[in-house]
Amino acid sequence: MLRLAELKLPLDHTEEELTQAVLRRLKIPPDQLLEQRLVKRSIDARRRDRIQLIYSVDVLVRHEQALMKRRRPGPPLKQAPDTRYRMVAQAPPGLEARPVVVGAGPCGYFAALLLAQMGFKPLLLERGQPVKQRTQQTFAFWRGQQALDPESNAQFGEGGAGTFSDGKLYSQVSDPEHYGRKVLEELVACGANAEILTVHRPHIGTFKLATVVRGLRSRIEALGGEVRFGCRVDRLLLEPSGGEKPFSLKALLLADGQQLPCRHLVLAPGHSARDCFAMLDQVGVQLERKPFSVGVRIEHPQPLIDQARWGAMAGHPRLGAAEYKLVHHASNGRCVYSFCMCPGGFVVGATSEEGRVVTNGMSQHSRNERNANSGLVVTLEPEDLQPYERHPGDPLAGIALQRDLEQRAFRSGGGTYAAPAQRLEDFLAGCPSTTLGTIAASYQPGITPTDLAPVLPEPILNALREALPQFARRLRGYDHPDAVLTAVETRTSSPVRIPRDGQLESLNTRGLIPAGEGAGYAGGILSAGIDGIRAAEAMAAQLLAASSKSAA
Repeated sequence: MLRLAELKLPLDHTEEELTQAVLRRLKIPPDQLLEQRLVKRSIDARRRDRIQLIYSVDVLVRHEQALMKRRRPGPPLKQAPDTRYRMVAQAPPGLEARPVVVGAGPCGYFAALLLAQMGFKPLLLERGQPVKQRTQQTFAFWRGQQALDPESNAQFGEGGAGTFSDGKLYSQVSDPEHYGRKVLEELVACGANAEILTVHRPHIGTFKLATVVRGLRSRIEALGGEVRFGCRVDRLLLEPSGGEKPFSLKALLLADGQQLPCRHLVLAPGHSARDCFAMLDQVGVQLERKPFSVGVRIEHPQPLIDQARWGAMAGHPRLGAAEYKLVHHASNGRCVYSFCMCPGGFVVGATSEEGRVVTNGMSQHSRNERNANSGLVVTLEPEDLQPYERHPGDPLAGIALQRDLEQRAFRSGGGTYAAPAQRLEDFLAGCPSTTLGTIAASYQPGITPTDLAPVLPEPILNALREALPQFARRLRGYDHPDAVLTAVETRTSSPVRIPRDGQLESLNTRGLIPAGEGAGYAGGILSAGIDGIRAAEAMAAQLLAASSKSAA
């Protein structure tokens, strides 16, 4: 097949007009076009008075070689890539070694799924609860009907932190092996809308994600894998290695006191597994700092964002709720940027620890709630972490900073898990808000109008105050005086990385494959799923090597 890119059509085009555009591009009659398959659709809104749809299409034509020979320079036309996934290994009969995966987020689930598809029958351990129970617990906490469960909440449990999000499925990671396609196809097989295979910026939506993760679990179990919930790993039991790496994995100590033999582990704990990072540091697994950002959630009416992005075409069914991406390099050297933008969504409480307030955004598939929200975050510098260090270069200093800001937010919100919030106009003027204006805050469990200055470090405040008017120049109305700022956004990514070698194994611990966002190798559902596939392949190679060694 051939791939045509950059086919541009007006917003209101018909399907027949897309076919005609293909024929014109190829300069062939209709009878030579045997098949046409949509690959990607994106939106070009650089001119609001002439918004266009841009397509990539795979086609099967008669006389393909002759067509390519007479092809002249012009818009892209190339052989369509083969994106089919091919298993790299198959478990041999009678293999005794059983891989363990810790964490049932997208990385852990895809690692377990691929291992199961290769016949290795993995055991997956998750500290939280199945997604149905977890959802009930989390919504009850947001409504004030149930106390926070530190083991099963917006961060922990089946599906990971991404379950209570927009379910975004786009990533900037390099993916020459087309692992992302494998992730998307498996998600569709488990209940996600097939449109995620073709739209430029796909998303699933929170409630659909719950269905999808249950489907992933069923597929793993049907292939001989096992998933255990309410099963927290408290400690890795290591022994001297005797090789170039000082440690080897021996077993896992579970929270109930059980000791589980384990020589091969994919560790995908998620970015909020702070107790896990502390344990790894204690037992000697090598850790390092990783850059991350902190800030607030900002809310606007979704129609305001639609109008700013789409102009007169706002509300068109082919456009949907508008998104945005904004970046500003502040004069104090900080980078301010929008993060995890949720069109037609709401802001939610995402803490996993008692006495702390954390914000996040989430949307349903329909994206039809009244407000748009986004993280508005600022990069941290080494000097920000120094007051939180136990020693120079402390890999856990970022966690200590996060906890401090989250405790400040808890106190400023009144100590009830309500979040401190401020009108944008008041924030820019440095005046506390005593009430909100025309834009209602969506945050659950509720907000307290106040001053955000006590919550955020001064360099972060200054950078945000400088960036907001600049963003309004690019997105009209962004500096609406009643826009709501809600604090604090701290879980943008993991503040810790578990370094690994070329075989994806820990630099100093044999048998340990750290993976996903918590290990510092992903930044969202899609990239986490991709890293889970890579981790599974590395684990398969490890298991086969161990099997060959024991057989010899």
